[in-house]
Amino acid sequence: MPDDGALQVPADGLGQVHDAASARYDRPSLLGFITDARSEEALREGLAEVTAEQLDIRRGGVRTAVTAMQKLATPRVLVVDVSGEDQPLTALGDLAHVVEPDVCVLVIGETNNVDFYREVTRGMGAADYLAKPLTRDIVARHFSAFLRGKTPAAQAALGGRVIALTGVRGGVGATTLAVNLAWNFGVVMRRHTVLVDPNIQTGSAAFLLNVQPGPGLRVALEAPERLDSLLAERAAQPAADRLHVLAGEEAVAIQPNPAPGAAHVLLDALRSRYNFIVADVPFAPVPLYRDLLDLVDQRVLVMEPTLAAVRDTLRLLALPGGEEQSQRAIVVLNRVGITGGLTRRQVEDALKMKVDIAIPDLPRQVGNAATLGEPAMASSSGYRAGVNELARQVAFVGLLDSASAAATGGAASGARRSWNPFRRNA
Repeated sequence: MPDDGALQVPADGLGQVHDAASARYDRPSLLGFITDARSEEALREGLAEVTAEQLDIRRGGVRTAVTAMQKLATPRVLVVDVSGEDQPLTALGDLAHVVEPDVCVLVIGETNNVDFYREVTRGMGAADYLAKPLTRDIVARHFSAFLRGKTPAAQAALGGRVIALTGVRGGVGATTLAVNLAWNFGVVMRRHTVLVDPNIQTGSAAFLLNVQPGPGLRVALEAPERLDSLLAERAAQPAADRLHVLAGEEAVAIQPNPAPGAAHVLLDALRSRYNFIVADVPFAPVPLYRDLLDLVDQRVLVMEPTLAAVRDTLRLLALPGGEEQSQRAIVVLNRVGITGGLTRRQVEDALKMKVDIAIPDLPRQVGNAATLGEPAMASSSGYRAGVNELARQVAFVGLLDSASAAATGGAASGARRSWNPFRRNA
């Protein structure tokens, strides 16, 4: 087997990239055939940081790819969409006859079960298969390595997934969004979830869920050598059956003194106990906050439609990502329609990019929820839609099946999981 882990397959299969072939000058890096605009956008954004070349992605399915590849040079990586195809495996077999055998084929489709995944990858020899709907993060994690001529490496940090929400400036609603996202995971989706508020003096995450914070977080940060998953769970306060809150409320006269490396130890302990760790992390010159932002799996920047927020969003987007972050931060435009604010289009023109999620200004609903210590998504459909979309983008397809089932009252389908929380103990 080659050093890069490339899979050797018969000449009639759909193989992976080989170094010698990839060095040929007449081969484009990637060619894609995608049937819908949303998947195309996810593919472009997920692979944008992998290559400086212009991605050649065309509209059409696997049959379009078969016709085109009879005339075009075989790329190193070929992405094909089998959505809507009555006989997708037959179509992939036809594709194998018109491409060079060492091509790396990545398949996208609508069928969401393990048997089909095995047929496409093990039976046909495709490098990978992803079921729709796609997100930038799913594409980046599963497809980007193939574009570099390698196979995806095992995820370094296994266990629960950590998401950090950061307000680009004070008052933009990051804490409220973090609380609602954690509520969505823990209460609506029934995933074991912990909400972490590292601001142990003036943080308000626990307050918004009507939870009394304890001293456990400060102890964990100042003496991380004593911390394990059991102690981390005991330090967190229950807000619901599967939602805990890890926060503090120390006197403002007390200066917390987190130990070096405390963030790493804390997140490791939480990963082994919770499926999702949602952290409300301010951006401030505090080493603990910066360590947390570097260690999480996904950053989320929350902004409002003002020029000052646009400026600060651009500055935070320019921060280098951590080792576990395969894509840029997700940008949430909160309070759209606020009096005197910019329009969404003005914000996107200033950022020179589209915002990922937009949430309307809902001062009465959000204010009432904060007063009652309840999540805003429970009483506001507009806010709930924004939280659901954020959950979709940060949590992978495994959560989407449960979300669909929760909405319809049915059971989740047996989907292939893009993220496996049990691999830590495998």
